Amino acid sequence: MNHALILPLLLPLLMGCVLLLAHRQTMQVKRGLSLIATWLLVPLTLVLLTQADSGVLTVYRLGDWRPPFGIMLLLDRLSALMLVVTAVLAGFAVLYAVRGDDERGPNFHALFQFQLAGINGAFLTGDLFNLFVFFEILLIASYALLLHGHGAKRVRAGVHYVVLNLLGSSLFLIGASMLYGLTGTLNMADLAVRVSAAEPADAPLLAAAGFLLLVVFALKAAILPLYFWLPRAYASATAPVAALFAIMTKIGLYAIIRVFVLIFGSQAGALSNMALDWLWPLSMLTLAGGVLGALAARNLQILLSYLVVVSVGTLLAGVALGTEAGLAAALYYLLHSTLVSGGLFLLADVIARQRGDTASELISAPALKQPLLLGTLFFAGAISIAGLPPFSGFLGKVMLLRAVPPTIDAALLWPVILVGGLGMLIALGRAGSMVFWRPSAAVSVGRAADNVRVSAAFGLLLGSVVLVVAAQPIQAYMQAVAAQLFDLGPYLEIVRGHDQ
Repeated sequence: MNHALILPLLLPLLMGCVLLLAHRQTMQVKRGLSLIATWLLVPLTLVLLTQADSGVLTVYRLGDWRPPFGIMLLLDRLSALMLVVTAVLAGFAVLYAVRGDDERGPNFHALFQFQLAGINGAFLTGDLFNLFVFFEILLIASYALLLHGHGAKRVRAGVHYVVLNLLGSSLFLIGASMLYGLTGTLNMADLAVRVSAAEPADAPLLAAAGFLLLVVFALKAAILPLYFWLPRAYASATAPVAALFAIMTKIGLYAIIRVFVLIFGSQAGALSNMALDWLWPLSMLTLAGGVLGALAARNLQILLSYLVVVSVGTLLAGVALGTEAGLAAALYYLLHSTLVSGGLFLLADVIARQRGDTASELISAPALKQPLLLGTLFFAGAISIAGLPPFSGFLGKVMLLRAVPPTIDAALLWPVILVGGLGMLIALGRAGSMVFWRPSAAVSVGRAADNVRVSAAFGLLLGSVVLVVAAQPIQAYMQAVAAQLFDLGPYLEIVRGHDQ
């Protein structure tokens, strides 16, 4: 077996344990260990991405039990892509954190590593129950990270976040239990085989289990009407935590793709593509709700949080098309929205530090110390996230609009995407004018921005430029990802003893 496949799990998990044991060490030691472990994930995941690009599915059998028995990790093009995005996002987030945000509470770096272990595990697992286990690992770490720094606002947002996710975990267990009771397995590839061969009498219960999982994943992904926890939670978190949380909604979308393409996909018999009819209207409503929330926001972090909701709706639209072109466009947009959203959360915190007590509130405040530098970065990030040329948001939206066939779907998606982009531009333009162009007459109280913090935000925002410069090979990879996901044959061969 290729043991490199388990390293994205073991590295952060072991480093998290080391950091807990070393809690009496100086902060410099903890920061050094956390930085090394996090940035080591970048070359490691790039190696796995290169391996996955061969098109061969790689299975790691823990305990050497052959599928569908035992715990199985699965590497394909999609999981490798998500690992790379997570590693890059986490690297810049922890770089930002070491400039002081990690001192607001105990064990920040240990919790950060455990969060990474849970996220990477969710992307690699090939078993539905272990997807639940990794969900719980990342959620427990995220509960503590959300409350990191204390404060009444964080506690209120944290309570809502915890309660809703505990409810989601309960529904996940019920749905998984129903599937196990009906099929006798929770291995995803094996589930696909057994659901396709299920008796007609079992179809209603299998559908009920599938829809329960859809509700759970919709909660994780912040799909309307289950997104109301997100804006306050993300806005109240510290900047590096909010930046890392930019990948959290993508985990829910990833789970939807995995379960409803592989298990309840085109080969599921009477249950084929059972979720697509629901995903399409939900994507439109989520996108519209996110834009309206952004227009109503009076706080920069809350505005950015609603833009995360907008990205969820846009991504879900690509998935709901049920085509290779739609999914490839959605995955390109996923890269763009994750990196740019993370960068904007970091940049918003840098801006807030120069506005004194006004912080992120969109009201008149003293002038910034570095309006040209921060204004340029904000302008670039704003037009990118709004989907204007020449940045990656524009390319992602063009790819998505071109993927829609000339039917009623196009008549719905085009106006929502274009009018939504206009709404985002208006919301961001109003925020930018309030922060940069309409300062109060009061004397500036802020200090010049920390260079490392600015570099971390710039590094993530630079991802938008990279996605444009390397658009052709990246889009080719996305098309290969989509083609692999819709070709279910190799996945089904895993449980027939042909795993690599």
